[in-house]
Amino acid sequence: MLSYRHAFHAGNFADVLKHLILIQVINYLKQKDKPFCCIDTHAGAGMYTLNSDYALKNREFDTGIAKLWQRTDLPQAVADYVALIKQFNPIDRLNHYPGSPLIAQQLLRANDRLFCYELHSTEIKILTATLKKDRHIKVFHADGLKNSLGLLPPTERRGLVLIDPSYELKTDYQEVIETLIAMYKRFANGTFALWYPVINRRRNNELEQKLKTSGIKNVHLFELGIQADSPEPGMTASGMIVINPPWTLKSEMEHALPWLAETLGPPGTGFYRLEQLVAE
Repeated sequence: MLSYRHAFHAGNFADVLKHLILIQVINYLKQKDKPFCCIDTHAGAGMYTLNSDYALKNREFDTGIAKLWQRTDLPQAVADYVALIKQFNPIDRLNHYPGSPLIAQQLLRANDRLFCYELHSTEIKILTATLKKDRHIKVFHADGLKNSLGLLPPTERRGLVLIDPSYELKTDYQEVIETLIAMYKRFANGTFALWYPVINRRRNNELEQKLKTSGIKNVHLFELGIQADSPEPGMTASGMIVINPPWTLKSEMEHALPWLAETLGPPGTGFYRLEQLVAE
């Protein structure tokens, strides 16, 4: 359970989708002056070096951020994402990739708060050092799925919960549903963003069906694939299931997803899904 290291995958096509949506949601929350709270249940190390042995082993960033780095024809949501990643690479060379905690930290205002959970004993040390005692951020060496429920509802009554497990265990698929139901009961007007991989489509279909019958309302799915589903090992697509998304997100993704599917996948193999699983 604790073997997963995101450094092998940093900046890949799945990170592009996940972090693009994260930025869109946070920027929408910032349109109101009232503060908000972000909870990251699987925060990781926070920052990744793309010339490290981990990142270079499979060079997954080559099918993600690297393909977007020099483009000048980006859809607006993709442009916002690339512009933020460039803030961590001041000489305009792609050497560093921020994880979701640093992306959120970069966007937070003075009165907003961020809670980060990480269970891996090495990752938590890196994360704590990376965030450098920011008074708006609390870092917990704990299981975010089990422990973050106590933060809900936040005192701000506005916010985002990002759930991003590794899915190394098959039980993760069931646990995220149970956690989402419990969180939604406490914070029904909050925004929840659940990341998922497509490795075995049957598990994804079961996940979607359980969400449809969970009692949770206003559920939207945004999926990006770089090749067709395959029985062979490996992730062919990934997605974000967003509960109570910003009303602007659908239109932004209608522009971004077709473009990303064509740009990040091999010619003729990319695809996307944009669906409302449950109505408001």
